[in-house]
Amino acid sequence: MVVAALREEGVDTIWGYPGGAVLPIYDALLPEQSITNILVRHEQAAVHAADGYARATGKVGVALVTSGPGVTNAVTGIATPYFDSIPIVVICANVPTDAIGKDAFQECDAVGLTRSIVKHNFLVVEVSQLGATLKKAFHIAATGRPGPVVVDIPKDVLLAQEPFTYPRTVELRSYKPRLDGHAGQIQRAAEALRRAQRPCILMGGGAIAAGAVDELATLAQRLDAPVACTLTGLGTFPGKHIQSVGMPGMHGTYEANLAMQHSDVLIAFGARFDDRVIGNPEDFCKADRTIIQIDIDPATIDKRVRVDVPIVGDVKAVLRAMLALLPAEPAASPARAAWWRDIDSWRARRCLAYSHDTTVIKPQFVLEKLWELTRGDAFVCSDVGQHQMWAAQLLTLAHKTVPFGSGKFRHDVVIETRRSCREEEQVQRRTDR
Repeated sequence: MVVAALREEGVDTIWGYPGGAVLPIYDALLPEQSITNILVRHEQAAVHAADGYARATGKVGVALVTSGPGVTNAVTGIATPYFDSIPIVVICANVPTDAIGKDAFQECDAVGLTRSIVKHNFLVVEVSQLGATLKKAFHIAATGRPGPVVVDIPKDVLLAQEPFTYPRTVELRSYKPRLDGHAGQIQRAAEALRRAQRPCILMGGGAIAAGAVDELATLAQRLDAPVACTLTGLGTFPGKHIQSVGMPGMHGTYEANLAMQHSDVLIAFGARFDDRVIGNPEDFCKADRTIIQIDIDPATIDKRVRVDVPIVGDVKAVLRAMLALLPAEPAASPARAAWWRDIDSWRARRCLAYSHDTTVIKPQFVLEKLWELTRGDAFVCSDVGQHQMWAAQLLTLAHKTVPFGSGKFRHDVVIETRRSCREEEQVQRRTDR
């Protein structure tokens, strides 16, 4: 039944590591032609691979692990997409239902263990619940703020025989993500942007998850505003575009940080104002300015910084409504010209410059040459450390890439890819400074 459900969801690839409790699923996978099973050597790798697949394709990644140590080995892999809002489903087997809670061999409370690092988790104790539960798992993982969902299935449930039925729709009374933002709040945001003399746009990973990069490019052009992208938001806006100021935060550019600090209106899309982006919340944006935050997760809004115009909703839907209220072209003004002169003066400091050395090859030089060779048309994987920060600074990604690696939890898997055409074809360049 599990394999049949995966087929119904259009799953084409899964990653996993066999164990006694999960063998019934592997037995069912053996004759299956539509699903490729990739064997890993550690459950953490299986979940990281499913995470990377979801980042690269936009589809739900699926990992398969066994009970006990299979679940505990998967924990770091599950936490990473939770903090980065990546949709995956982890199917883990468990001991038979009559052995649960009795310290059976390789028993583990997967639900309790993963509760704080998943969007939701399920324990299936009746085979009649299996199809509906898996349908709910895929729906929850991919909608609203995406994230991992764990489905824990005892071995006797996996072995049970029952006619397979898979629901076509999902009805969850307690789970209804809001997509359309509040019309009054969108109007307030548009009015603030029309009045702004020094606007700044902050793009986070939620903008990519919402598929809103084209709308964000239109907004940037209409506002004639500098655009900063968080680590997980890199790729939402072309890094070489004249309006891009790079990545903000402790590893970010001088111009990105000052553009946010000195703006009179700061609008954030799918960005959570992470501590590595804003530093001390008490010192961030102290001046008299308006902060607008758009996010599909209400728990993210107003969490670290004071937000003047909070909007809960899908970034793409909110942007479309907002663009309808804004003029098609930015209005020229002395204040806006002065704002860009300030930004250009901050850029002139060349904060990412480094001294060349003829005796050793510097990492920055390697990354610059890598970008020259690929022009963003590549899959890039990075481990975590200073080299990830150099990559974020120097591999200026093409438009429509998926997020640059793990943000808050940061572990081993980072995948991004160019999904569409090159940056000059996507965003109208504004060079009339």
